[in-house]
Amino acid sequence: MDVNALLQPRIRDAEALREFVDDFVDQVPTIEREVARLKADPHDKTVVANLFRALHNIKGNAAICKVELGVAIAHPIETLLARVRADEIEFSDLLAEVILLATDRLELSLEALSAGRAINQLKLPELVGALESLAGADKHTLNERSVGLIEAVTGFRPVAAARVLKSRGSVIARSTESVASDLRFFRSLALQFESRSPLFEGRSKRLLHFALESNSAAGQPVAPAQLEAAVYMHDVGMMLLPESVWLKVERLSDEDKRQMRGHPALGAGLLERMDGWQEAAQMVAQHHEMPDGGGYPLGLGAEEICAGAKILAIVDAFESVTLKHSHRGQSRSLVRAIAEINACDNQFAPEWIASFNIVVRKMLEA
Repeated sequence: MDVNALLQPRIRDAEALREFVDDFVDQVPTIEREVARLKADPHDKTVVANLFRALHNIKGNAAICKVELGVAIAHPIETLLARVRADEIEFSDLLAEVILLATDRLELSLEALSAGRAINQLKLPELVGALESLAGADKHTLNERSVGLIEAVTGFRPVAAARVLKSRGSVIARSTESVASDLRFFRSLALQFESRSPLFEGRSKRLLHFALESNSAAGQPVAPAQLEAAVYMHDVGMMLLPESVWLKVERLSDEDKRQMRGHPALGAGLLERMDGWQEAAQMVAQHHEMPDGGGYPLGLGAEEICAGAKILAIVDAFESVTLKHSHRGQSRSLVRAIAEINACDNQFAPEWIASFNIVVRKMLEA
């Protein structure tokens, strides 16, 4: 596929796309299960065959439903698994990360296409190009090319790369989770947070949309994966506080406010202890800071607050204000939230309000 087809895929048949998405969602648990089984026993030919069959079905269904993106991603993975089955190459933890990353990117792409959102931030040209190169790679360079693929698509060099054995063709004994796996874990924590109140339903999805689109409108100065992690994790620290505080309907007492101000540090602390998520941790730690120095926990000024935290502050406030005025109806609550965000020039970074307004304007026009 050419680059334009990967950045702006054509939807030839909306109904066929929905059928492919439904089938793909059914296949994802099988892929994740069989990859985990292969990591435990890389020489289990039955599991290799099961995984190959799942990818073959995805490719076939994508071709039938005219979802070219599905074919472009599934075909080189199918080729790799055929080579594993023929004992041309060995299945490794790095290869497992590549398959999970590619599956996750396809899933995110399908979600975005179904919702009419852009997919340029997913780096699909880099992914497909690297997968095609990897599919025909010499067994002696397979690990290095796998590392290069993961780094090109996610912006992270996998920790496992530092432990690649010096001898050519060696297989890594053990690997940490890929960035895609981490994000799935962070998302599961965010969904746990949402489950504590019916008012939070769909919150993470809405926040993620506004955050990523605002970042895209500004030219993506913030790493999308780091921003996504921050969106999922920014309020997870609240779950470590008494529910009587953060689910309280009445006005918060001074003690309640003191406890609430501790939640950014808790969420950031969790991220800081995981390799590769320091940028996201900084965003979470600072998302209640204000450009005028009136925020918390450190009272940072505009120049000291990272860009991701500035985005997060705006989209988080927008969600809160929309929820507060939801009794007025969706249209009026959105208008009120937009007005309040734009009126708070001391609370939010003006350069990010401009990007946010572009996203909201597109949403209202749609």
